Amino acid sequence: MSNLVPPHGNTTLKPLALSGKSLSTELERARSLPKINCSSREVGDIIMLGIGGFTPLDGFMNKDDWQSVCDDMTMASGLFWPIPITLSTDDEDVKSEDEVALVNGETGEIVATMNITEKYTIDKEHECDTVYKTTELQHPGVAMVMSQGKYNIAGPINVLSSGGFPDKYGDLYMTPMQTREYFEEKGWKTIAAFQTRNPMHRSHEYLAKIAVEICDGVMIHSVLGGLKPGDIPAEVRSEAIANLIENYFVDNTVLQSGYPLDMRYAGPREALLHALFRQNYGCTHLIVGRDHAGVDDYYGPFDAHNIFDEIADDALITQPLKIDWTFWCHKCGGMSSMKTCPHAADDRVLLSGTKVRKMLSDGEDLPDTFSRPEVAKVLQSYYAGIKEEDKVEVELKGHSGK
Repeated sequence: MSNLVPPHGNTTLKPLALSGKSLSTELERARSLPKINCSSREVGDIIMLGIGGFTPLDGFMNKDDWQSVCDDMTMASGLFWPIPITLSTDDEDVKSEDEVALVNGETGEIVATMNITEKYTIDKEHECDTVYKTTELQHPGVAMVMSQGKYNIAGPINVLSSGGFPDKYGDLYMTPMQTREYFEEKGWKTIAAFQTRNPMHRSHEYLAKIAVEICDGVMIHSVLGGLKPGDIPAEVRSEAIANLIENYFVDNTVLQSGYPLDMRYAGPREALLHALFRQNYGCTHLIVGRDHAGVDDYYGPFDAHNIFDEIADDALITQPLKIDWTFWCHKCGGMSSMKTCPHAADDRVLLSGTKVRKMLSDGEDLPDTFSRPEVAKVLQSYYAGIKEEDKVEVELKGHSGK
C-alpha cells in the first residue's frame, strides 16, 4: 500500500505509452496512416500523456470538455481540469472516426497514433479570455492558441515516442512512476514540488528551504519543453541547480528532475495545472511564490495564490504552499519575506529570474545577495559563450521590473 497521494481523479497512473511488441507493431502500422503535424506544445502534451503526467486523460479533449474547462475548470464529467488539452489541424480532409499518426512538426518523428472521435471548431478568443485573461497577441500563451489550426480533433491516443527527452536529459528526465518509486524508496510521504523555468537564485533557494522545513522532501521540477526567447536552456539550469543542491542543501532532502511540457505562461490557471500534474508525480504540495507562471504584468503578483481559494475543496489533493515576496534584507542580514521583514524597501534586494537574466546579458556580476557564487559561475560561463548577434534583449517589465 503506497503512502503517497493518489494520482488525480483518485485513480492509478494512466500512462498511454506503448512498449515492447505493442510499440513496434503500432509504429509499423502508423507509417501507413494519414499524418497530422503537431506543434511543440502539442508534442509536449503527448509525451505527458504517454508517461501518465496527465492521468486520467486518455487523449485530447472534445468540444464539450474544451468548453467546460474554459468556463468552469472542469471537464464535462465534472473532473477538475484548469487548462484545455487539445490538438489542432488545418487538414480539411480529416474526419471523425479516422485513424491518424501524430508527427512532431519539427523533427518529422511519429510520436503517437490517434482514433479521432470528433472534429470541431472553437472560439480561440474565448479560450484566451478565460484561460489567459487577455487576448493580446504579445502574450506568448495567447499567440500559441491563436496560431493553432482551424479545427480541433479529439480522441484517445497511443504514444509511441518519448520525444528524445531521456536521451537529451538523462537522469534529469523522470516519469511520474519513477518519481513515485524514488519517494517510496526514501520513505517520503510529504513532498513539495518547486516549479522552475529559471536557474535558482537566493529567493528560490529560500522558498525550497521553507518547504524542506515542513515536508519530508522537495522536488525541484524544471521545465524541459519549450520556453520563450531569452530564457535559459534546461541543461544550463540543471547544472546550476545541481551545484546549489550540492553546496547548500542537506543530503537526501532534494530531488532535481524535469518534465517535458512547454510553458503556457497562463499564470493562475497554470499554477493549478502545475499542482494537478505534480499530484500525479506523487507530490502533496506545490510551492507557489510571486507571479507563478506569469509573464510581464498580465497577472497580479499573487493571483496564483488566490485562485486556489476559488476552486472546490475536493478539486485537488496537492495543496499550495503560498509564500509571500521573498528577498535579501541588509538589516535582517539574510533572506526574509514581506511577512517577516519590517524594514524599508531600500534595505531589500528584490530578486527575479528576469533580473538575473538582464544582469547576465549585460555582462554584470551577480552579487552574493542575489545568487550563490557557484550558480553565478555556471550562468556567467553560459552567457559568455553567446554570440552578440544571438543575444535576446531582456526587458524588465511587469513585476520583474519593480
